Amino acid sequence: MSFNVALSGLNAAQKDLDVTSNNIANVNTTGFKESRAEFVDVYASSLLASGKTKVGDGVLTSEVAQQFSQGSVQFTTNALDLAITGNGFFATVPTLDSVDKSYTRAGEFKLNDSNFIVNSAGEFLLGFPVNADGSSASVSLSTAEPIQIPTSSGAPTKTSEVDIKMNLPAGDAIAGPIAEFDHTDPLTYNHSTSVTIYDSLGDSHVMTYYFVKETPTATENPWMMFAAVDGQLVDIDDGSGAGAVAEGRVGGGTPATVPTVNGARLYFDPSGDFIRQEPDLTEGGIVTEALATDSSGNPLLVNGSDTTQTIEIDFNIDGTGPNANEPTQFASNFEVTALEQDGLAVGRLTGIEIDSDGLVLAKYSNGTSTPLQRIGLVNFANEQGLTQVGGTSWKESVASGEGLAGEAGSGTFGTINSQALEQSNVNLTTELIDLISAQRNFQANSRALEVDNQLNQTILQIR
Repeated sequence: MSFNVALSGLNAAQKDLDVTSNNIANVNTTGFKESRAEFVDVYASSLLASGKTKVGDGVLTSEVAQQFSQGSVQFTTNALDLAITGNGFFATVPTLDSVDKSYTRAGEFKLNDSNFIVNSAGEFLLGFPVNADGSSASVSLSTAEPIQIPTSSGAPTKTSEVDIKMNLPAGDAIAGPIAEFDHTDPLTYNHSTSVTIYDSLGDSHVMTYYFVKETPTATENPWMMFAAVDGQLVDIDDGSGAGAVAEGRVGGGTPATVPTVNGARLYFDPSGDFIRQEPDLTEGGIVTEALATDSSGNPLLVNGSDTTQTIEIDFNIDGTGPNANEPTQFASNFEVTALEQDGLAVGRLTGIEIDSDGLVLAKYSNGTSTPLQRIGLVNFANEQGLTQVGGTSWKESVASGEGLAGEAGSGTFGTINSQALEQSNVNLTTELIDLISAQRNFQANSRALEVDNQLNQTILQIR
């Protein structure tokens, strides 16, 4: 009996050494979770045996239980390095059409030759589909799909509106008769400013605005505004095709030899507040003519883009009173404080960004970003019931319960850190102490076995 007790102690000590050695070996394995050998005593008794004198029958290893405590986070420079802070596992599949899911905390992901996000074993990271605004369309594992980063360029957007906020100097001199306006002669206008706009193909064009001060009245201070695209003057109208103000001259000269250009007139009251405009639209905008031709009828957009494109110049006029976003005419320098347009050039993919809630965004060179998918997280009722399959991965089992999928940062799910990796949760100091303890335990049981052997030899030598 004593031989069996000592042998069980040796086996338990060896198991303890094995578990501790495995923990130490994986101290630098990303996403690794340490294990703990758990032992129980062996005690057998019969109905007629005396429990007061019964001796135990040794020790057994009841379980090698993994400890899913949080590992430390190490920051990197790779956007596809992901670390979970809190509860949850990444879900992966071995092939695109597979439903055999594995779960891991190791976030060392990369792109394969088809631009899918995969781990070092080539397994595909799963994500939930999202809507155009980035909200999740579904958070079910049954709808999760491998995440692919697109290689196509971002589509261009033609400019449809330009917002202007500026101050026109009240002390400026009158430039001269409007009929003598010549956009190539700075002496015929007071100020100008430019903004880059885009056509339907994503080509850029420079739209320039010219401002000419007119003779003020007792109640109003008028300014004329003309527009040009790539140096060619364009008419400004109210959207009906008929310009309300047709007083400018292209290059000056006489009306008989030089065509007119339709401009817009801006009115300020004696306090410098913007009060109205011509052409006048209820929403406070001035619509330029379609950019097919300039004011002389010459082709303007010759690259095959949409020639029906129109651009609204919005001064944010408010008929109820002064507005902080309206133009002003104060005794100050000419100053443009806001000049924005809503068009976009063709964008090339410059990188990806992953939010703490797992939303994967494609970033483009034109300043836009497109939500692609949301990285899914999975929780289990009993994490220690998961089945280890190697490669720092686990699979669902009866003991673990069914996986519950969800968004990072919601409910009991942890958050996702991009450009970070979760290190092993092994405490090397503790493991070295456990190693010494297991070694002493093994030595003690070996000594017990040796003593048992000596006693048996003594008994056998009795004559």
